[in-house]
Amino acid sequence: MSLPPLAWRAGLAALALGAAFAGALLVLAAQPAGWSLIALGLPLAGAGALAGDALGPDFGATLRARARTLTAQTRPWMWLLALSVALKIPVPLWPEGFPVLGLASTAALFAAALSYAAERVGWRRSAGLAALAFGAGWGAELLGSHTGFPFGVYTYADAPGPLLLDVPLIVPLGWFALTLAATRLAGGRAWLAGGLLALWDVGLEPLMTAQGFWTWNDPHPLWAGAPLQNFLGWWAVGGAIAWALTRLGPELFVRRAQDRGADLAAAYPIETFFLPGGLILVGRPVEAAVTLLAMGLGLGLARVVRRE
Repeated sequence: MSLPPLAWRAGLAALALGAAFAGALLVLAAQPAGWSLIALGLPLAGAGALAGDALGPDFGATLRARARTLTAQTRPWMWLLALSVALKIPVPLWPEGFPVLGLASTAALFAAALSYAAERVGWRRSAGLAALAFGAGWGAELLGSHTGFPFGVYTYADAPGPLLLDVPLIVPLGWFALTLAATRLAGGRAWLAGGLLALWDVGLEPLMTAQGFWTWNDPHPLWAGAPLQNFLGWWAVGGAIAWALTRLGPELFVRRAQDRGADLAAAYPIETFFLPGGLILVGRPVEAAVTLLAMGLGLGLARVVRRE
């Protein structure tokens, strides 16, 4: 049975990215040959994603034609989403630069979400929704880090800057971008968006604590130092922000014919790939496997619910 074109493209792109990832592991092990795998894998991933279903004599022509079409159809938020992804790639090769690259990547994702929303509701309302989510996320984190509610007992005392009144700027930036992406994936269902965010945090906790962004001191740890309360808090806060977005910007969650499958929700499967990879690179293979399982479950659940 032949595979559909999309499966060929996704599969070949994933294989090429896997080669680049293997190259990063070799570089970390002080093996210079890893640079060759990185240099080969990254462009091949792009070529495979564009024309992996056209292997053969017509591959070059198909690749060029689709690249021109892609460039013509790519909207600003898509470039920003791509930039967010690109900024993740150097992390294995510059581990000490994680705070800088992480902030830059999250800022690009925030800008992508802002631009995505502006296409649908205009810049003024988009900025208002972003400010609401940013403020709600920042407020929840400030309250949580000082009182233990709603996430549990943790601190940002040793977090890398920049900080906004004791909260790393990367955190509230992420609350808007991640919540909008999760709510898009959930088809506008706030309860499901909150659940997707909680599953996302399964990977964020071990990665971000390993990088020193926050430290858990909770007496009832469940996962990477975080208690069950943390994941319930993510579901509640994320669900509340998602609910506000659906009420104040319902146009954001209406499927439009001109979108042709282009969706900010793509940020979730992208993170499903990169988060486990990041955990492997910091020596957390078990956490990587659990994260892949959790976020894969989220993707499957969203697909089932949206079919109903």
